[in-house]
Amino acid sequence: MKKVPFVTKEKVDEIVKQYPTPFHIYDEKGIRENVKALKEAFSWNKGFKEYFAVKATPNPYLINILREFGCGCDCSSLTELMLSKAMGVKGEDIMFSSNATPANEFAYANEIGAIINLDDITHIDFLEKTIGKLPETLSCRFNPGGLFKISTSIMDNPGDAKYGFTTEQMYEGFKILKEKGVKNFGIHAFLASNTVTNDYYPTLAKTLFELAVDLKDKTGANIKFINLSGGIGIPYRPDQEPNDIYTIGEGVRKVYEEVLVPAGMGDVAIYTELGRFMMGPYGQLVTTAVHEKHTHKEYIGLDACAVNLMRPAMYGAYHHITVLGKEDAPCDHVYDVTGSLCENNDKFAIDRELPKIDKGDYVVIHDTGAHGFAMGYNYNGKLKSAELLLKEDGSVQLIRRAETPKDYFATFDCLDIYEKFDFNN
Repeated sequence: MKKVPFVTKEKVDEIVKQYPTPFHIYDEKGIRENVKALKEAFSWNKGFKEYFAVKATPNPYLINILREFGCGCDCSSLTELMLSKAMGVKGEDIMFSSNATPANEFAYANEIGAIINLDDITHIDFLEKTIGKLPETLSCRFNPGGLFKISTSIMDNPGDAKYGFTTEQMYEGFKILKEKGVKNFGIHAFLASNTVTNDYYPTLAKTLFELAVDLKDKTGANIKFINLSGGIGIPYRPDQEPNDIYTIGEGVRKVYEEVLVPAGMGDVAIYTELGRFMMGPYGQLVTTAVHEKHTHKEYIGLDACAVNLMRPAMYGAYHHITVLGKEDAPCDHVYDVTGSLCENNDKFAIDRELPKIDKGDYVVIHDTGAHGFAMGYNYNGKLKSAELLLKEDGSVQLIRRAETPKDYFATFDCLDIYEKFDFNN
């Protein structure tokens, strides 16, 4: 699959007159087409709902696009809950999936009516002590342990993950919750990350559907929804085939008809909590080549760094790179493409074959729409970049301004030294 930027060199020339690089830019048209496809793929399930993983791209302008299509918010922290509430997301349109959760976060989630997804059996007592009477609807996160396989391929290792109830704890937990007055139950699981296979969701669904039937049989629980969570990935590399959401939806439907319907559970709603799949391909980091270095290797230095996109530094993750205006030029140079942090892992690419890059060239780093800006930080005193939205009519909207030194020093406002900073420079 050829990776093509959704902005041209001419468009960036226009944008930088107002918003200098680096910046993240998002494709409104692509986001809308993708969420429409997801809704269509699961339209067979009357209760289907996507709870967008706010952690992936916590920007209200982007989340509101998804809300136009009925999406809710999956939150993992107090501030994500606060953001969702401030946007007007209400009650059960918010799913709170957290772990090692502080009491005040549980209390706030309950206060605003969010569905709480418990990560551990000990959290039942903790939640009850925190809020008093438990809500009528609760969800439990399931972790079967061991390895998660599709056919003979190992997809991930849930047994090493810190999340979720064991199988035995699910049965015990449901019984305890029923005794404490919970009337409606949800089951949630996330067993593999960034899968680029159409078989992941149907395989996961079969596991959860069979568990749901047995839990209902043995505990009498009214299972209202089954949350397949995230895990549907995107093709970061050009040689990867993207997932087909229609094939995935049909695969889940077949398992639903095979397992849940015969058990009298044909009214169970299917939920998803996708982040990367919803936004990843529709965001790009646009940056400028500012230095070239010829030593033991050939280096290109950008005005962006791991502060703007830390996945390559943190995971060694691959992100495709396009040099604007040189899309058809031969990739006859080998570069390490770096940022300016005082860390040697601050590299967007290592030994990457690219066209000749000159200082001043615009470099587009693909697939940064999820876990790109969101994972940024301020090491070396670096400031986070702006976020822009390329609208369907071709105009560009600022949806988050770039950080300023005043933002960086704002938490020193309790000290006399704060008054001495010169924020004009």
